[in-house]
Amino acid sequence: MTAVKPSLGSAERPTSVATPQLARYVTPQGRPNPDVSKGWLRRLWPVVSPMKWGLAVAVGGTAVGMLVRTVIPAVLMLAVDNALDDRTAAIGPYAWVLAALTIIGFATGYAARVQMFKVAFRVETALRHAVFDHLSRLSASFYDTSETGQLLARANGDIRAVQMFLNFGPFMTLSLVSLVFALALMLAVSVPLTLVTVLPVPVVAYIGLKSRHPQLPVWWLVMARQADVATLTEENIAGVRVVKSFAGERHEVRRMAGVADQLRWAQVKGADVSARFIPALEHLPRLGLVVVLLYGGLLAEQEQIGVGALIAFSSYVMILQVPFRFIGHLIQMGQRAKASALRVYEIFDQPIDVVESPDAVDIDGGPGRVEFRDVRFGYGADHDVLQDFSLDIAPGETVAIVGETASGKSTVARLLPRFYDVRDGSVLIDGIDIRQATLDSLRRTVGVVLDDPFLFSMSVRDNIAFADPTASDESVRAAAAAAQALEFIEELEHGFDEVLGERGYTLSGGQRQRISLARALLHDPQVLVLDDATSAIDAGVEERIHSALRHAMVDRTVIVIAHRLSTIALADRVVLLEHGRVVASGTHADLLVDEPKYRELLEHFDDESNDGADVESSDGSGLGAGADAGSGDESGAKP
Repeated sequence: MTAVKPSLGSAERPTSVATPQLARYVTPQGRPNPDVSKGWLRRLWPVVSPMKWGLAVAVGGTAVGMLVRTVIPAVLMLAVDNALDDRTAAIGPYAWVLAALTIIGFATGYAARVQMFKVAFRVETALRHAVFDHLSRLSASFYDTSETGQLLARANGDIRAVQMFLNFGPFMTLSLVSLVFALALMLAVSVPLTLVTVLPVPVVAYIGLKSRHPQLPVWWLVMARQADVATLTEENIAGVRVVKSFAGERHEVRRMAGVADQLRWAQVKGADVSARFIPALEHLPRLGLVVVLLYGGLLAEQEQIGVGALIAFSSYVMILQVPFRFIGHLIQMGQRAKASALRVYEIFDQPIDVVESPDAVDIDGGPGRVEFRDVRFGYGADHDVLQDFSLDIAPGETVAIVGETASGKSTVARLLPRFYDVRDGSVLIDGIDIRQATLDSLRRTVGVVLDDPFLFSMSVRDNIAFADPTASDESVRAAAAAAQALEFIEELEHGFDEVLGERGYTLSGGQRQRISLARALLHDPQVLVLDDATSAIDAGVEERIHSALRHAMVDRTVIVIAHRLSTIALADRVVLLEHGRVVASGTHADLLVDEPKYRELLEHFDDESNDGADVESSDGSGLGAGADAGSGDESGAKP
């Protein structure tokens, strides 16, 4: 571990800690087969295969249990015919055999069920792990067009549906084993009675096969509607302040009612499709009981079969009903699992735009020279945000990038850590094209503080130490002090152990920005990008942060996306962007003299500052231009 820069204190990061830490990265046990031409179960096999021996034990135990279930009626038949009817044998041995079979059936059934559930839950865990791993690898462009609720539904509800099928599907499928054994024993007793008893089987099989086709699209629709509900719920929770600000509660409730009604319609449609097939699948086999009573009774009267055989046949008809009763549920559960699996596979089938080169090299430890060479980039296919953008930043230099809204300033901040790949041109750090650098080393070298800080629902300390969970408490405190956050953190009820609310909304905007800045300083990058990182901080606190930043910028390359005159003062050089191109570059003083567009931009900044001053003087609230939105920001009070 490298020492923290002097601005963060003299303590070094420890090489080990007393408490165990999670591994930095854990490889998923398996991920679905990428071949989209394979069936959904075959694609799932790489996830299931690590648990194949547990699956084999579960399947074997279930098969033994099914075999025991079919043998019991045969033993009962022998007991009735030999011990009770002909009285040629004692009843005791048969009773002991039945007791032994019962114990064996219980033991194998228990072991098989426990093992099957273990396998299913492990597959669920592995699949969820693989989905999250793939989501973490997808580039920012994927999330620009994806709905969070849809992703959450696929990563939770859809995976759960696959797990439910793995829980019960094998048991239902293996019930066919008992059907085969039962038919074999029935044929051994009476071929004519067996043939008459199984007459409904072809009809039931036909209905079962026919029911598969309408169920898949219906259950796909149900899962999609559930995802719509999740999306709307997530948006309203995340945007609750916007909803309340515009009194939009009733409108959003109406939207939810509409989405919920669409889900209800899809579920009713699914129930209608199931109701057309499942009752027939369950009740048609019971016609076999009628046959056994009529035709079997006639055979017993003619002494062609014994009373025990008639009882056994009745039991076998009940056993035959189980697979047919399961067929409907199995098809319904299978189609639902298939629809869910296909929705999950859509995540895995998303290409990863930002990939690491096979021969990638590390860029750690360089001086921090940054170069943009003839870069062209746009978020959409038809529009370029940056065009022929070239910029050379010397090691240790601080450059402020300024420009009108949508001139491409923030895009520069997103390209440097390779959130996106450029269309043309190249971005280099210390002479290495970032597309040829390992992503880990690149993002250790480049630290970004965005204008919209994101904090996790964990303690203040853990948020600051996010990039280095092993950081010492002294380093965390030093980073907080450098970001002018130490004072308000210590005034929180639990200090650094205070657990923040979702996205850190229990803090004010300025407090969140300072913690985000402390996180970047503790990360200790060689290249630091500040994308309007002090926009929500009042002028007094901003000046103290700037004073600390000037010390932290020593021997560090810094890019400042500037929207304030005070931020520009941090820079050694100012770069003016217009429509994605560099139109002027130089010191603040030189540009004031030589560049009219720069003077116009500064006048715009002045107008914003004067507007803020007018607000302060008119209401006496003390909130000037760029003031922290949360009242009492310095006291640490929650908004």
